[in-house]
Amino acid sequence: MHTLAQLRAGQLSGITRLDLVCGLNEFPREIFDLADSLEVLNLSGNALRSLPDDLHRLTRLRVLFCSDNQFTELPACLGQCAALTMIGFKANAIEHVPAAALPPLLRWLILTDNRITELPTELGERPHLQKLMLAGNRLQRLPESLSRCHRLELIRIAANQLTELPEWLLTLPGLTWLAYAGNPLETEADAAALEATTSIPWSELSLEQKLGEGASGVIHQAVWEQTKQVAVKLYKGEMTSDGSPLHEMNACITAGLHPNLIRVEGRIVGHPQAQAGLVMQLIDPSYRNLASLPSLASCSRDIYADDTRFSAGVAMRIASGIASVAEHLHCQGITHGDLYGHNILWNEHGDCLLGDFGAASFHATSDSLESRALQRIEVRAFGILLGELLERIDSGLSDEQRVALEDLQQRCCQPDVLARPGFSEVVRELAAFN
Repeated sequence: MHTLAQLRAGQLSGITRLDLVCGLNEFPREIFDLADSLEVLNLSGNALRSLPDDLHRLTRLRVLFCSDNQFTELPACLGQCAALTMIGFKANAIEHVPAAALPPLLRWLILTDNRITELPTELGERPHLQKLMLAGNRLQRLPESLSRCHRLELIRIAANQLTELPEWLLTLPGLTWLAYAGNPLETEADAAALEATTSIPWSELSLEQKLGEGASGVIHQAVWEQTKQVAVKLYKGEMTSDGSPLHEMNACITAGLHPNLIRVEGRIVGHPQAQAGLVMQLIDPSYRNLASLPSLASCSRDIYADDTRFSAGVAMRIASGIASVAEHLHCQGITHGDLYGHNILWNEHGDCLLGDFGAASFHATSDSLESRALQRIEVRAFGILLGELLERIDSGLSDEQRVALEDLQQRCCQPDVLARPGFSEVVRELAAFN
């Protein structure tokens, strides 16, 4: 983190990224002294309400973060920033998004947790748009012009006021990760299933060390009833980029049992601050994340360590396990919404677990064009994962097998959504490689 004193003293000359969190209520003009080098500007966590009209003087600026400020409108000056590709204005009080605020090279737009009721038609005129984060707003519709954004891969529209998913959305050729929980359109899980889940009193749990923390909550190792080692996830209750953490909890419970899911033991009752939480299976420490989160540069693609390699047997065991659990979820009327390598835990034998239900949504279990399309959008996510595994297989795969798997991968990712195979077909085809 940088300081205003450093900036004003000229000590930051030549930097490519500036992070300023110091209670700013106006834009420091000294930032323009960095115009020859500055590419990433992070002004999140301040008290800003506006940006200067001449922001375009930062000619190299590619990424701008202004989350957790006091903007009521997305600044129109952003549209004049010729190199700007990523904009993040989460958790402000934005009600209006003018067309003039959309830069021509816009690739990644984050407007989570604001008060937006409508988006401009011109959003669909940004051909590079790849990720669109709109959870926690007041949208009743999406602009139909987005149907022209064929590169759009990830959309978060959870916790809005949408009464239906537009038909064009389900035909977007590149759409891969979709979250829409918490809208009136959603087919909610049977409430009886939630009520039937085991209730675990907070008094029966003893928290130990923290195992991790994400946007939706904190996970601790714990002891249940003085003898059982478990994991406890306590939900934060605030809006994340995917949606409401409480919808994540419902999806985890409704998902049920599967060998490739982290088992839910029950939900916590009687927390002293009424915090929602789950008691879950404690994962063996031999499991690790398959990949890391996408970077600013990769946008929608996971990052794998350079030395990540698999035998064919291990890779196919991972692929088969994930296809199987996705098929199971779809049968329960759940789309995961975030089927990614970074949400998969695996060990050296190829055993794997799909986690993080923050983007999960419910759909009808009956067969319809909508439910089929929603499921096959997720099949594309699997196709990308399968491709990432195939790129890293270093032994055990014949030329004929590789051709067959590459054909399956291409069919999973083909632009015609309904022409993709369902997960039951994928599971059958992968069985030949195990």
